[in-house]
Amino acid sequence: MSLLLALAVPLSLLALGAAFTYLYAWSIERRFPPTGRFVAVEGCRLHYREEGPRDGSERGTIVLLHGASSNLVESMLGMGWALSHRYRVLAFDRPGHGWSERRPGLHEAQPARQAALIARALRQLDVRDAVIVGHSWSGTIVPHFALDHTDVTGAILVLSGITSPWPGGYIGWYRRLIDSPVGWLLMRTLAVPVLLVLRPWMKSKTFRPQSAPPDIVKKGFIPLAFRPRAYEANMQDFAVMYEAVLRQSVRYGDIRLPVTVVAGDRDEIVWSDLHSLCFVRAVPGAELILMPGIGHMPQYADQMTVLAAIEALAGRVAPNEITGTRPVMTWE
Repeated sequence: MSLLLALAVPLSLLALGAAFTYLYAWSIERRFPPTGRFVAVEGCRLHYREEGPRDGSERGTIVLLHGASSNLVESMLGMGWALSHRYRVLAFDRPGHGWSERRPGLHEAQPARQAALIARALRQLDVRDAVIVGHSWSGTIVPHFALDHTDVTGAILVLSGITSPWPGGYIGWYRRLIDSPVGWLLMRTLAVPVLLVLRPWMKSKTFRPQSAPPDIVKKGFIPLAFRPRAYEANMQDFAVMYEAVLRQSVRYGDIRLPVTVVAGDRDEIVWSDLHSLCFVRAVPGAELILMPGIGHMPQYADQMTVLAAIEALAGRVAPNEITGTRPVMTWE
């Protein structure tokens, strides 16, 4: 009898968690529907939002890539809408996030893979010489645009981004858990209820030392990240992150496009004294804008500084009016 009871309790918790997770995801998808269009890449649909000046007088193209537990709506809130008055702006849900699809497996989480899929989408949308802006986790992605997809890229801006390996960063046990049947089960039963309890703390930590904007969770469609498949994609991203930046960091010296890094010196999520400084030192000619007293979300704490940095990059890659080509940057 005691053995049956011992089995019944965890099985009941799993069943209740699965029912709650399914109903929560069903509700969220109806409250926060797609706001943009879809482009098919390798059999998967990527969701993007495109905005620009109504008179067609855009000064260039800016592509926005969001961080962990986020989506394109939040990118548009923080930067996109303001930039769209002067530029063609394309904000993407990264593969597996928001309303974008992603194939199963840890390989699909690799930053190089995500960059390749988004670059293919940009080619279909006839994008050239774009400023690619990557916030937080997307800091692992944007270097690949400057290294491997220069046909669509004119410059990159890393905003509070993860770029570099750090001491003790390898977590093989976590990678094995996420890539196991146990991890699959947890994402669809207990993970979402637990994370919803932690969400207020996570929001506070993300914006500290500043306060989070009012209603940012609802306005930014953040609950989309707490559906099972989206959160599984999020956890897979973290599972491959350290090894990915370890591999790609040795290539940073080959970047030959304009690069700007913007970060707050009070960031508690991504350490600016490690990621931002190491990346700037590794990339020839990279510029660092370190914002005093600012945390992980500079686009809300001091939006004007962030927008000015993006526009400055856009000005550097604007096609030459005489030759029709962009300037070629070289360093000795």
